[in-house]
Amino acid sequence: MTVSSITASGDPLESGIRRFVDTVTAAYARQPYLDTLPLVTRRAVAEQVRAPWAAGGPAMAHVDDTDVPTPRACTSVRVRVLRPPLDGDLPAFVYLHGGGWTMFSIDTHDRLMREYAARAGVVVIGVDYALAPEHRFPVALDQVVDVIQWLTQPGALPGVDVRRLAIGGDSAGANLAMATALRLRNIGKADLLRALVINYGAFDPSPSYHSYKAFGDGRYLLSSHEMKAFWNDYLRDSQDARDPLAAPILADLVDLPPSFFAITELDVLRDENLRMAERLREAQTDVTQVVYPGTVHSFLEAVSIAAVSNTALDDTSTWLRRQLASSIQ
Repeated sequence: MTVSSITASGDPLESGIRRFVDTVTAAYARQPYLDTLPLVTRRAVAEQVRAPWAAGGPAMAHVDDTDVPTPRACTSVRVRVLRPPLDGDLPAFVYLHGGGWTMFSIDTHDRLMREYAARAGVVVIGVDYALAPEHRFPVALDQVVDVIQWLTQPGALPGVDVRRLAIGGDSAGANLAMATALRLRNIGKADLLRALVINYGAFDPSPSYHSYKAFGDGRYLLSSHEMKAFWNDYLRDSQDARDPLAAPILADLVDLPPSFFAITELDVLRDENLRMAERLREAQTDVTQVVYPGTVHSFLEAVSIAAVSNTALDDTSTWLRRQLASSIQ
């Protein structure tokens, strides 16, 4: 359900989200001709702009970075393991950051991952997957699948109950989370995952949705132009655009785990998320979806100042606790 968010002042954004949008927009505006700079420079700028939003928040009992071999991708990948101050074997939540497959990292999303760890009582494993266009589809997907396979080996992570494993992500990370669930199902390992968290995901490289026209002019952080460029960087060719593991909107969605969709109201990706949730329900999957009023793409990063971001994190974490409450399915 979508709830109207227009305030008395006529601003469609929740007040904290308005501050987030204005602050992020101003920070990028201080970098002249950003679009013309080399990609490595643009990535460094993006890390700087996002750094204040990754600061603060819950303290962890342990934070460990480690390199995990990823044979499928013929490389290794850095993962960050964040454990909250709780005793016993905890459920695990693999989280995949957004950034259009080309930007951001486990550093930009560190606070978001810690919020999930603390609120849901889970060990969060953030995957610093290889970025495009240097590493196009399916390299990042291969890495994530290999991380799941590593994680579920006996003794890979002491203090983690891998019988209670969820995966999720935001934007491009949500695409990779959904694709990972599909890949695991395709190879007969669907039972490895108990839950799927989708935060404003990208699922369709050739969209014709109303939300692209309504919210794609750049006022709400993610523009239609940027989203098209991200897809162009991620996919190798037009054939990839028809691959259900790159474009999950095209996939057969049977036998996937229960899913929680946190959907942004004022986002170019809103309508494809609504469609994706609908298709999952048609495939007899248990789906919980919430359209958060007054929000824009990346709104969860505004948790330090936005009430609606806190609400969304609480909603998702409560749902995750329920899905991962017992080791017996």
